[in-house]
Amino acid sequence: MSFLGIDAGTSGCKAAVFSETGEQLSLAYVEYDYRRPQPGQAELDAPVVWAQVKYTIRQAVASAGGDPVRGLCVSSMGEAVVPVTANREILGPSLLNFDARGDEYLPDLGSRMTAERLYTINGNTLGSPYTLTKLIWLKHHQPDLYRRTDAFLHWGAFVSFMLGADLCVDYSLANRTLLFDLSKGDWSDELLDWAGLDREKLPATVPSGQVIGAVSRASAEALGLPVGIPIISGGHDQCCNAVGCGVLEPGSAMYGMGSFLCAVPVFSQRPDPQVMIARGLNTEHHAVPGKFVSFIYNQGGVLVKWFRDTYARSEALHAAASGQSLYPVLFGELPEEPSALFVLPHFTITGPPRFINDSSGVIAGLKLETTRGEILKGIVEAATFYLRECFEGLPGAGIAIHACTAAGGGSQSDAWVQLSADILGIPFVRLQVHEAGTLGAAILAATGAGQFSSLQAGVDAMVHRKDHFEPNPAKQRLYDERFDRYRAFAVVMEKTMREISSSVRPKVIGG
Repeated sequence: MSFLGIDAGTSGCKAAVFSETGEQLSLAYVEYDYRRPQPGQAELDAPVVWAQVKYTIRQAVASAGGDPVRGLCVSSMGEAVVPVTANREILGPSLLNFDARGDEYLPDLGSRMTAERLYTINGNTLGSPYTLTKLIWLKHHQPDLYRRTDAFLHWGAFVSFMLGADLCVDYSLANRTLLFDLSKGDWSDELLDWAGLDREKLPATVPSGQVIGAVSRASAEALGLPVGIPIISGGHDQCCNAVGCGVLEPGSAMYGMGSFLCAVPVFSQRPDPQVMIARGLNTEHHAVPGKFVSFIYNQGGVLVKWFRDTYARSEALHAAASGQSLYPVLFGELPEEPSALFVLPHFTITGPPRFINDSSGVIAGLKLETTRGEILKGIVEAATFYLRECFEGLPGAGIAIHACTAAGGGSQSDAWVQLSADILGIPFVRLQVHEAGTLGAAILAATGAGQFSSLQAGVDAMVHRKDHFEPNPAKQRLYDERFDRYRAFAVVMEKTMREISSSVRPKVIGG
């Protein structure tokens, strides 16, 4: 007996089949590109991506060794939605969270509702990435598409719907619209009125882990799935990652080490909005009933990729051509001691608490004898120092992190995981399976299909811990001292880089 977990992301989709004991029986992955029709726009061609998603499902099911799939669940990226009709017709592209369409409505929206009121209802503050502004733009600029749409579906809900599920979306994805009431578990009439949007264009909302339909005969025949197996409501990708890491209860956090470094702590009670707003932290439903999560992140993995492509491009291309990864080689060059460099990790917009977008990155302390391993270590240290600033503000919000479970490609590096434990002063665990998102979706599928009595029972059966990393006391003391100096350095350099960025920014003429 096996269960299928699907993870639909911005640039690719994974599908994996797991046994009820957590053994990964197969994994399929395909990448796709987003389009930029105009500057500032970014969208997925929904029919093309849907074809790629189906391909991964077919490949994963066919490679699972004949073990029949008994349920499936979908994890997905957050804010992007697909316009569909009730008879499963795709009407248009899916605008991504970094598409600027709709940003022009932000000043007016902000003038008509305080940040605290919005946070009290939804658990987020007003900003560009969310679905709300994209829907307003579609209503005003593509009224025919808006009128014809029966439901705007997040990708997890969309994939489930196209396979045969009902028109519905789980709480965690619904939260990414800015239109969801966390306390009521439903769309907010106040927020819909504020945005001028129609409730009937949004699907029903359900908790994660619920049966929301069954695989249709057409989908089963096309994809090699059994007809009528249950489709279980999934979740936002970070929530499913947390389930796949066994992070269900307060005191623990998932620590994703992919394109983003993303820590996801769990808590039971919603903190005071003012406290959370001051720390730049959101509140979202976990995929676990009665629990909430927040996201502490920066683009640390993107900085590591930049380092690879800048300092080792030819080596990376050669490794890729032979089916290898260069990262083990690069991380093998990290010096044993903390880097002598200080790095300001503002190469792109930062995460909480301040979401800085008008600074630039800095690497300070370079000498002729500086090695590329030392530069890489300085970059990774700085990205982790940035997260530590957020970690230190969590107790004031009533959120505790006593241990982290590492997931994602970066978690395969012993050096990177150990460095994270040393800087944050928290023990880390690494799992046997690195694909936490698909595993989390599979656990939700197995539990929702009745294989387990609870998510905890599913985690106990399917999540297997492999390695344990305790903070090194001597290294921790060194990093405590360096963290104080990093903060002083960051304050000065951030101010300097803002001034430089402002002085060289092109002047816009005529608005």
